[in-house]
Amino acid sequence: MPETQKRISILQLLVCGAMIVTLAMGVRHGFGLWLQPITQDRGWSRETFAFAIAIQNLAWGVAGIFAGMLADRFGSFRVILVGAAAYCLGLLGMAYADSGLLFAMSAGVLIGVAQSGTTYAVVYGVIGRNVPADKRSWAMGVTAAAGSFGQFLMVPTEGFLISHFGWQQALVLLGFATLLIAPLAWGLREPDFGGHAHMHRDQSILQAMREAFKYPSFQLLMAGYFVCGFQVVFIGVHMPSYLKDKGLSPQVASYALALVGLFNVFGTYAAGVLGQRLAKRKILAFIYLARSVAITLFLLVPLTPASVYLFASVMGLLWLSTVPVTNATVAQIFGVAHLSMLSGFVFFSHQIGSFLGVWLGGYLYDKTGSYDSVWLIAIALGVAAALVNLPIKERAIARAALPQSA
Repeated sequence: MPETQKRISILQLLVCGAMIVTLAMGVRHGFGLWLQPITQDRGWSRETFAFAIAIQNLAWGVAGIFAGMLADRFGSFRVILVGAAAYCLGLLGMAYADSGLLFAMSAGVLIGVAQSGTTYAVVYGVIGRNVPADKRSWAMGVTAAAGSFGQFLMVPTEGFLISHFGWQQALVLLGFATLLIAPLAWGLREPDFGGHAHMHRDQSILQAMREAFKYPSFQLLMAGYFVCGFQVVFIGVHMPSYLKDKGLSPQVASYALALVGLFNVFGTYAAGVLGQRLAKRKILAFIYLARSVAITLFLLVPLTPASVYLFASVMGLLWLSTVPVTNATVAQIFGVAHLSMLSGFVFFSHQIGSFLGVWLGGYLYDKTGSYDSVWLIAIALGVAAALVNLPIKERAIARAALPQSA
C-alpha cells in the first residue's frame, strides 16, 4: 500500500473511531443529570436508579468480552452496527420504563450491551491492528481524547435538552442521535475481515485466555482497572446529587461534568503520548495516586463552585487517561491478534468496580444520608491501585511455539 494511502487510512480510522467514541461515551457521561428528575418523577429511590446504572456497567463488562471476541474474529464493523441499534433501543426504553425492573433492563442491560460494542475495546482493536506499534499508544490517546471532547460537548447538550424538552423527550432525542454511530462504523471496515478471510493467529482464543490469566502482570492490570471503574463511575453518576445536597445549583454540576470532559481531552492525549516514552506502569501508578490526593483535598477544603470546578478540572486530567495506557500495555505484552478480547477482560474488571461504585453510592446514601463513606473508599482504593501497578512487566511475553489453531 502506498505511503499516502496508508496515511489516509489511518486518518480515516482515527476520525471515525473518535466520533463513535464521542457519541457513545458522551451520552453515557451525562447519565448523572437524570438521577433526580427520573427518581422524583417516578417516585423511586436513588438506589433504584443507581442499581440500573450499576447493571449497565456490569452488562457492559460481560458483553465486552464477547464483543471483543467477535470483533477480533469478524472485524469491528458489524459489532458496532449492533451496538448502535441497542443504544437507541436502550435509551427509548429508559425514557418510557414505568417500573424499576424495566428501567434496569433498558438503562442497564440494553445500554450496557450497546456500550460494549461502541466504545474503547472494539475501536482499539482496529487501531491495534492497523497502526504501527511505535504510534499505537499515541493513536489510542488521540481517540480517547476525542471521546473526552465529546463528553465536554454532550453534558451541556444533555442538560439543555432536559431543561427545554423534559427528561423523557431528551432521552428520545438522544436515542435517535446514537444511530449516527452506524454510518461512522463504515470507516472502520477492515478488508481482511470477511466471513472467511481473517488474520492469521498463532493462538486459539482459549490459548490466549490461558496465557493472559496465568500472567501476573495481566492480573495486576485488571486489579488497577477495577479501581478506575469504581472511582470514575461513582463520581460521574453521584456528584451532581452530592453537590445539590450541599446546596449548589444544578448548573454547577453540569459545568463540573463538562470540565471533566474538557480536561479529559488533554489528560488522555498526554497519557497516550507519554506512553510512547515512559514506563506505562509508572504512568498508571501516578494517575491512581493523584486521584486519591485530589479527592482528599476536595473533601477537606470548603465546598464552593470554584472548588468544584478546580476538582473537576484536575479529575478530568486523570479521568480516562488510564484507558490508552492500559490498552497499549495489553497490546505490548500479548500482541494484537486477540487485543479486543483481552482488553474486554481487563475492562470487565473495570466494570465490576463501576458496578460497586455506582451501586454503593446509592445504597450507602439511602442508609446513611451521606456519600462520605464512599468517598473514603475511593481514596483508599486509589492508593492500592497505585501500588499494584508498579510491579507490572511491560515487555512482550516470552512465548513458546504453539500448535496452530484450526
